[in-house]
Amino acid sequence: MAIHLEEYKEILEDLPHDAQDVLEASWHEAARVFSSRGLDNYLKGAVALHHLGRGDDLVVTYLQEMPEVARAIGEDTLPDVVTFLLSMASKTSGQVLTLIVGTAPLAAQRLGDESLFRAYLNVLQVMLAQAPRGLRPMLENLDRLLTQLTLGGFRRWVNWGAQAYKSDFEGQVRYFSLQSPDALSVLQAERKGTLFVDVQRRLNIYLRAMWGRDFFLRPTAGDYESREGLKPYIERFVIHIADAYDDYRSQGDETPADAVVSGVELYRAAANHCAAHLVFTQKPLSMETLDIAQMAIIEAVEDARVEALACAQFPNMRSSWLALHPPADYSEPESVGDLLNRLARALLELDPRDPHPWVQQGVALFHAQEDLSSNQISWNIGVELSHSLATLPLPEFNPRTDLLRAIYRDDNRTVWESEEYDLEAALEATWAPKQVRKKVSLIEMVNTLDYEFAGDDAQEIWVLPTEFYLDQEGVTINELEGKTPVSDPFHYHEWDYQIQLERPSWVTVLERQPKLGDLETIERIIVDHKPVISRLKFLIESMIPQGMQRLRRQEDGDELDINAAIRAMVDIRTGQQPDTRIMMRYKRNVRDLAVMVLLDMSESANDKVRGHDYSIMDLTRSATVLLSDALDRIGDPFALHGFCSDGRHDVHYYRFKDFDQPYNDLVKARLAGMQGSYSTRMGAALRHAGEYLAQQHKNKKILFIITDGEPADNDTRDPQYLRHDAKRAVEELARNGVSTYALSLDPHADQYVSRIFGANNFTVLDQVERLPEKLPMLYMGLTR
Repeated sequence: MAIHLEEYKEILEDLPHDAQDVLEASWHEAARVFSSRGLDNYLKGAVALHHLGRGDDLVVTYLQEMPEVARAIGEDTLPDVVTFLLSMASKTSGQVLTLIVGTAPLAAQRLGDESLFRAYLNVLQVMLAQAPRGLRPMLENLDRLLTQLTLGGFRRWVNWGAQAYKSDFEGQVRYFSLQSPDALSVLQAERKGTLFVDVQRRLNIYLRAMWGRDFFLRPTAGDYESREGLKPYIERFVIHIADAYDDYRSQGDETPADAVVSGVELYRAAANHCAAHLVFTQKPLSMETLDIAQMAIIEAVEDARVEALACAQFPNMRSSWLALHPPADYSEPESVGDLLNRLARALLELDPRDPHPWVQQGVALFHAQEDLSSNQISWNIGVELSHSLATLPLPEFNPRTDLLRAIYRDDNRTVWESEEYDLEAALEATWAPKQVRKKVSLIEMVNTLDYEFAGDDAQEIWVLPTEFYLDQEGVTINELEGKTPVSDPFHYHEWDYQIQLERPSWVTVLERQPKLGDLETIERIIVDHKPVISRLKFLIESMIPQGMQRLRRQEDGDELDINAAIRAMVDIRTGQQPDTRIMMRYKRNVRDLAVMVLLDMSESANDKVRGHDYSIMDLTRSATVLLSDALDRIGDPFALHGFCSDGRHDVHYYRFKDFDQPYNDLVKARLAGMQGSYSTRMGAALRHAGEYLAQQHKNKKILFIITDGEPADNDTRDPQYLRHDAKRAVEELARNGVSTYALSLDPHADQYVSRIFGANNFTVLDQVERLPEKLPMLYMGLTR
């Protein structure tokens, strides 16, 4: 359900009038960017800045600019910005603080990563302590600075000016406003060739076109501490790559112009190499029993393996990678690193000419492999080469200097599995008692049950398929404990859009018995909606199948149509052209479909409808009762299910009516007892509902979902994650022959519901109070 500004009335009263006007104007945009937690931090930050007493401009600028910061790098940086401003309030004026907030979106967009943005705030903090007079002119030139410098270069440029003009206040102003020769010369010295933020979009499109999938790229401040920078690396399926690259000159200044590799090509080579690791590596290698030299050799062979597989699909990648290797040097090696780099180049070349026996051995072992799909061959070749390396008269391997020098290659941390020892997990796996859960018969439960009131941590839990009544008449164990029985867990995969992979058995669905409510609630619904029921009466009667229907005047049919045959004979006798449609056919009029109605029972369904004293859950209940009554009279097989979620390990699923159950007082009592709670993990519920629809042998299967908000859950911070998973679940249902249609009660749902369900498979109900009337009419229009 959309979050309304009126819900934060108490916070609004603490803000100045100008800030309230700005907040009302920008609220719609803020609600699209922030989660509910982010909105709370957003408004509390505004109140904290107002209480700071540094003017209304600071609060107004904060309210205007922070949504853009969140859009660029996420909402998690918002508390850091507010904390930074509060800590700096005693060191500078309110105008400078306002300027910091006003330029924050620019910094966020140019840096492109929340960790880099936090490092940028640290640079500002150092500058306020060492060169406070230069902060205002520097912020006024921030666009030019971040367009030409990486974060590391920006930091060194700031530190140089702060140290050079420590006691010269006028010099600070000239330096940081880029009006002094020193500022321009240091700027030129720290300037990098190609910034990641300028090519990020092109890189994403390029990788998608090459590999047919998306990769998640993030910049790193590779040169934050030194200009040499860091190698690319892969962590949790995310490719981390340097925030800037200079053009690569293999021979330094003497490199011919046609041999210079541009920064863009260097980015492509590095991204392709990391992508090859992600695509062609199924599981990491174990580093047990290996020394650092063996690991280095295995990494070089593994790089060659994934590159060979990539070159088999994209042959021109070989030349782009070879151009970034050090020039071939066949002189006598002085270190293990020299041999490793020669081996790396030889394994990539089509016709290697390196004369060294150790390199030739590595090439021969690699080319002898018929199947490169498994990374175990890298382990085997690396270990064998390490034994041969030990016989060579070379200094001991040094992990700091004997590195692969190809600039595009990553640090290979993704090659190895983590061997960190988890004491608690180890104790739980080896010493903790295992809980046994099994189903038993009634006789076993009665005769051998030790303790019927044992807790959830009991050594054994026995499950009886039916309720177990104790000696007290009409009382069960579950009623005494206040617990409702749950089903065995159902595990479903979930789609992670960032890594473009399914997480197997990631979500657990537990079916629970619905609570029973008062049947008078259902009777009141029928009485209150008598006008709607009357309008639906004739439409329902027209949709009821009429059994066998006789179709006359057919060319082919089951028997002769006597009346048509007589007319044809009369036409023949009178010399006219007869009508050849003299047959009659019988058609069985049936509706071959199954319908599942899936109800969103999240906590937001308990919210009151604006301007009324009833809740969204009350309207959903009324609409479901009217639709169920219509479906029961038409005769369409249907099921009524509901869901909510408390994290991925506990998706609550309720079955109010199954396909083979009659629509009776028990179903109505379950509908009367519906209550909203927890969150909306929609993808798992859709997949579970699809399992029940798959059991129906009908030509047409329809899944209606009634929801009041977008997919969300308490263990997922990324608002796009569950949207993409729900979209994936809808696509899976479509492949299995299930049509999914959504009825959204969120007036702002157009921005996401079309992407999940498709352009023609949803309806957004702006007037929620019309739901009981709209739902049956919508169903009949779609299934007529």
